[in-house]
Amino acid sequence: MPTALITGGCRGIGAGITRRFLAEGWAVWATYVSDEAACTAFKESLGEAAGGLTVHQCDIRREAEILGLFQALQEAQAYPDALINNAGITGPQTRLADASADVIADVLAVNTTGTILMCREAVRRMSTARGGSGGAIVNISTTGTKLGNPNQWVHYAASKGALDVFTNGLAREVAEEGIRVNAVSPGLTIRDAAEEDQVLARLESMRHEIPMARPGTVGEIAATVFWLCSQEASYITGAVIPVAGGR
Repeated sequence: MPTALITGGCRGIGAGITRRFLAEGWAVWATYVSDEAACTAFKESLGEAAGGLTVHQCDIRREAEILGLFQALQEAQAYPDALINNAGITGPQTRLADASADVIADVLAVNTTGTILMCREAVRRMSTARGGSGGAIVNISTTGTKLGNPNQWVHYAASKGALDVFTNGLAREVAEEGIRVNAVSPGLTIRDAAEEDQVLARLESMRHEIPMARPGTVGEIAATVFWLCSQEASYITGAVIPVAGGR
């Protein structure tokens, strides 16, 4: 049974990705930072599929916790065939002039540095040059990198823009070591029922930007992520695929 490691895999888009991999017969390790109750509720909602899910606390801002996560995987003999770097934060909505250094550093620590360190540890284990059997890495980016998210989250867009460049470079670096590295860029997405009204309200103000004139779903993002990790995408690496209705 193949194993997927999904950061932030119990909520929102991450939960949808976890559900898809479990439905396809994969074992999943899903990380969370602090909301253990949400992970427990999510696991209970899975029914019989919950048997394939392992939940592990890991704050990817802290290298020691990342190392501890991979040590736990090793001890469980759960060698990841796929890593999905879903964990990410935006910080408060603000113009850059009003953003604090602490907020900017925190966004970069999660979305850029932490994700790069997760990839480093996965490569050390997946690389055929290091005795691994290969694998797939998918980084969750954002279509906000196209316009930079002015007046709300330029620091967040910058962190994800760096991730897109990293995806391209790492894909080239490990292509001959059995590892494919890609990214998925969601657009406006309804992540759960609680935010549906809010997302639909945003849609009205940006409908002209989305050719398909609707928000995306978690299932559509999860399907793309799973496909990139499957053998059907065996000749794809270094791609950044927008799931954004043409935006």
